[in-house]
Amino acid sequence: MTVKQLRAFLAVAQTLSFTQACERLHLSQPALSLAIKGLEDSLGGRLLIRSTRSVRLTPEGESLLPMAKRLLADWDNTEELLRQRFTLQLGRLAVAAMPSFASNLLPPVLMEFRRRHPRVNITVHDVINEQVIDMVRNRQVELGIAFEPEATGSLTFTPLFLDRFIAVMPPTSLLSQHDRLDWHTLLTHDFIALQRPSMVRRLLEQQLQARGIPLPTAFESHQLATVGRMVASGLGVSAVPSLCRKQMEALGCRCLPLDEPIIERAVGTLTHGELSAAARALQQVLMETFDDSTTP
Repeated sequence: MTVKQLRAFLAVAQTLSFTQACERLHLSQPALSLAIKGLEDSLGGRLLIRSTRSVRLTPEGESLLPMAKRLLADWDNTEELLRQRFTLQLGRLAVAAMPSFASNLLPPVLMEFRRRHPRVNITVHDVINEQVIDMVRNRQVELGIAFEPEATGSLTFTPLFLDRFIAVMPPTSLLSQHDRLDWHTLLTHDFIALQRPSMVRRLLEQQLQARGIPLPTAFESHQLATVGRMVASGLGVSAVPSLCRKQMEALGCRCLPLDEPIIERAVGTLTHGELSAAARALQQVLMETFDDSTTP
């Protein structure tokens, strides 16, 4: 059965007139008759008895009538729902983002997206960078926002901007009197790092090792917030992506530019396969908001 055949049958069954059914469906009599015949052939028997003066339903046609109404109503509802999703009049989207991005840079993006598409609802999973990658790879979310992975595999990474690492220190530290710091100066103090397998930790070690600079760590933690509290309490210093500046300052730390060497990493969107209309629209807002240059 096809939708066209069912519509033809329903129109004739409701009007008991091929002429009126043709007018309702804007079909010619031969086209309508062909659709009815195709439906009967596919089902294996007659549904309508047509004479020169009247049209009536066979018992099988009578039994098909309520089912045809339900099937076509479900089809029309589904068609309208999909049309609304394609045109972003309705929908739901799940995204994953690093906490530092989710709390600092994502809200204005969502405000702009909501202004454009007020009936599309979004669920945000604020999880660590490694979990963002896993959630996209496992198709738990359509769109992820994270640092560029070391290997993308089946994922597609689209850069938004470059994020540079900054120095983090207690507000009472003598280092806070500088306008900017270099790594050699920063590492003369006890260093507090994120624990492995954090990508931030691996990135720092790789970049510094390539320049012959060791990264001795006095304290480690899995949580960035704990690192910030340790620094604020005077236990040592740290270095974090500049995305985390507001979080570190809210914890009572002082943040400064960090160079010699400058360590930076691209932040962007991660996708896996074809995106829904809603996901494509959010990615577009993200790309309009940021350019592939430096940290906003």
